[in-house]
Formats: sequence, structure tokens, C-alpha cells
Amino acid sequence: MGPKVFSKGQAEPRLLTSGSPVAKAIEFHSQCRFAIREKKMLLSSGKKMVVGISILILGLVLFMAILSIISHKTPSVGMVGGRLRPCLDRPNCVCSEYEDLPSYVKPLEISTSAKSDWEEVRRIVSEMGGEIVSEDKSYLWATFSTRTFRFVDDLELRMDQENGVIHIRSGSRVGYSDMGVNRNRVEVLRSKFNQSK
Repeated sequence: MGPKVFSKGQAEPRLLTSGSPVAKAIEFHSQCRFAIREKKMLLSSGKKMVVGISILILGLVLFMAILSIISHKTPSVGMVGGRLRPCLDRPNCVCSEYEDLPSYVKPLEISTSAKSDWEEVRRIVSEMGGEIVSEDKSYLWATFSTRTFRFVDDLELRMDQENGVIHIRSGSRVGYSDMGVNRNRVEVLRSKFNQSK
């Protein structure tokens, strides 16, 4: 009896049995293809995530840059009815003129020498990085800029010699919350002013 003949493409059963070299090779090849396909999918997902995060960061930077440009526009400053302007209904501003508002902070208390106290508080404002834009004997307007995006905040002082205080207003030109920057600025100014007496 002659050797058994297999049709084209048909492998001998003994070569495909479990554990045979050919079966192991086929299984290994399938696993490699699956691993490569999974790796490609992961790389594709990773690239999409990187692109998405990059777009988000770029959008945020662009938004902050626009706010920075807006903050350089000259605001409405000065007094209204003989007092510093009240803060808007936002937590990025504080003012000592209106005790009934959430933005209230205590004014600076002056000594008997109002003139020397005014000169001292002026010096401290400059020392803290404030750029004095306008001033007279009883009013001062200075600006402070953040380091990163150069957002501009306005600091205003009003001498109230009759009541023995210097009223103060510090507010951001743009945004909503300032993370307590303006309130902290006022308290630092107060501390330095009290220490100088």
C-alpha cells in the first residue's frame, strides 16, 4: 500500500497535534500578531490623549493671554462721592470703605503725624512692587502685576485724617476669584505699616 496523499493545503494531522512544533509556531505567531495589534491600539490612544491635552493647554494659555491683554486697559479708578469705589460682587477685591459688604477690610490706622504716615505707606507700596500711577495729598493709585501672565491689580489709598485712618482698596481688573491675593496684599501692607510706626 503506497503513502497516503493529502490534498493541496492540507497538513498531515500529526504535524498539527497539540504540542507539535508546527502548532506551537502557529500559536506563537498568533500571539505576536495580537500583541502587535494591541500595541498599535495603545500607541494610537496615547497619541490622541497627548494631542487632546496639548490642545487643552494651548487653549488655556491663549485664554490667560487674552485676559492679560484685557487687564492692561485703564480701569475706572478714583473716588465716588468722596470715597473709594465699592467692589463688585466678586471675591477678587477688598475695600475698607463699606463695612456691610463681604469685601470689607479694616483701614490703616494712622498716628498724630498724618503726613509722615502717608509718606511711609507710599514707600511701602513701592517696596512691595507697586507702580504708583497717580497721587496727591490724600489719594494714591498704584498697580501691581503678576509674574506669569502680567495680570494687573489696582491698589488705591485715601487719607481720612478726620477719622485717623487711611482707607484702602485693592482689586483685580479681570477674572472672578483671585485666590485671596488682594486681601493678602492689604494685610502685608498693614503689617509693614504697623511695624514701621
